[in-house]
Amino acid sequence: MEPRLVGPGPYRATRLWNEIIELFRSGMPLRKHRCRFKSYERCFKASEAVDWLHELLGCNQNFGPEVTRSQTIKLLKKFLKNHVIEDIKGRWGKEDFQDDGHLYRFPPSSPLKPYPKKPSCTKEVIKFPDWNEPMSGASQEHILVKSVTMNSEMWYKRHSIAIGEVPAGKLIYRRELTQANVEEIWKSMTLSRLQKTLGLDSLDEVLDTKLVNAKHIVQNVYSVNKQGIVILEDKSKELPHWILSAMKCLANWPSCSDLKQPTYSGFERDVFKTIADYFGQMKEPLLTFHLFDVFVSVLGLLQKHSKVIEALQISCLLLPPENRRKLQLLVRMMARISFNKDLPPLSESVTTRTLMVQAFSRCILCSKDEIDLDELLAAKLVSFLMDNYQEILNIPSSLKASVEEQVVHLQRVQIKYPGADTDATFPAPSFCHQISTDEFESQRANGSQEPLVALLEEIAMNKEISVKDKKKKLKQFQKSYPEVYRVRFPTPEAEAVLFPEKNKQKPPILMWALKKPFQPFHRTRSFRM
Repeated sequence: MEPRLVGPGPYRATRLWNEIIELFRSGMPLRKHRCRFKSYERCFKASEAVDWLHELLGCNQNFGPEVTRSQTIKLLKKFLKNHVIEDIKGRWGKEDFQDDGHLYRFPPSSPLKPYPKKPSCTKEVIKFPDWNEPMSGASQEHILVKSVTMNSEMWYKRHSIAIGEVPAGKLIYRRELTQANVEEIWKSMTLSRLQKTLGLDSLDEVLDTKLVNAKHIVQNVYSVNKQGIVILEDKSKELPHWILSAMKCLANWPSCSDLKQPTYSGFERDVFKTIADYFGQMKEPLLTFHLFDVFVSVLGLLQKHSKVIEALQISCLLLPPENRRKLQLLVRMMARISFNKDLPPLSESVTTRTLMVQAFSRCILCSKDEIDLDELLAAKLVSFLMDNYQEILNIPSSLKASVEEQVVHLQRVQIKYPGADTDATFPAPSFCHQISTDEFESQRANGSQEPLVALLEEIAMNKEISVKDKKKKLKQFQKSYPEVYRVRFPTPEAEAVLFPEKNKQKPPILMWALKKPFQPFHRTRSFRM
């Protein structure tokens, strides 16, 4: 069985768990071993399992080469606890697996995790201001504006005929958008963009949209400083000053601005331990429990760099502002420490980068239900965050521009002309609501013809254009929309009513006009001598 990339979608962590079990059972070499003067068939040593599984995870594109041996041992402990493996005496259920020579084997069948059933999350319908609802304080009457002359080319594009003069239009005001309206627009368009980026039919299986706070999104976008870091309204949720000072010290090492230069060896390790202990005691990770499945799904896009960057940008907007601020400061410090060659090593056994991932991955991402692969998934995500934090923790510019354009559009006055649904200058709203099948059939049969009927009536009743132009426009309309024209003018007599005959007295024919004009005399041969 070959490893494959598990893409984004619901239950990705469970799918990864089941795939690793299947790969482990099908690929792990089994042979005969002796223990205490007794032979055991089809088993393996603990150290052999660590070697083989560590290599498998490192080559698997779902996890990558940054998986450490200690993380592999933790995973095998969970395998033993969940009866994926057992010792040669059939014992399991405890996490006492060690990287040594103890013998283990596979039970007759290793249990795969069933996909959990999540309560269905009903989609929240966001209400937007009605097109035709007037603004508060505005007059209920339509306001006439000056007639606008539009050329034939523009109207050919819209109605396939030229109608020349456009009658007086009407200004239709919309209700003034409240802050709550703007926040709900941000929430709706942010979730819609996230769903599109992940390539999912619905977000219901990875996110309960009711738990998404629209105020958090708006604050994360607009309440930021020059570096793009969130500014909190509630200062009590800030990091303690002593933690901020410690983080600045290591991030700017050796140029410590808040602290004096160290006076003893190992000072930097003590500062790092202080920071790690503070973040390690948090009850909930910075990416929150209810967004765990979202970020795990994003990891399925790691082969598409631009997609995963956009997905993480949008997902981080859903965080509470205090969590986003802490994440920005922490990941920035981690990245600077990892690339700081002037900082002394913070560990004797692992590299500084690996230490950063091991120390802070769990406080950034973990599952409330103790998903068995959450440590590996968190390490993968944190490594990617460190390498791309400047892009990921910025505001997605395309989303911001789209939302602000939509807000301006909803606040703008609409100009309506008779026979047309909207003015050509303004784009139609991009939101719609679901209707019944009967209502759709009725609208399809009647709704599309109403503007054409109104347009034909306007041409027919317009007394300001000449008879010749009116006939020309009616002929063009009849050619383009024969069915609509036949309903209005079923017989030639109905059409003739528009052009009453006028009795014109013909001028008398002059007799001289019938005579041939004077012709000059031409000499012929008979007159020659």
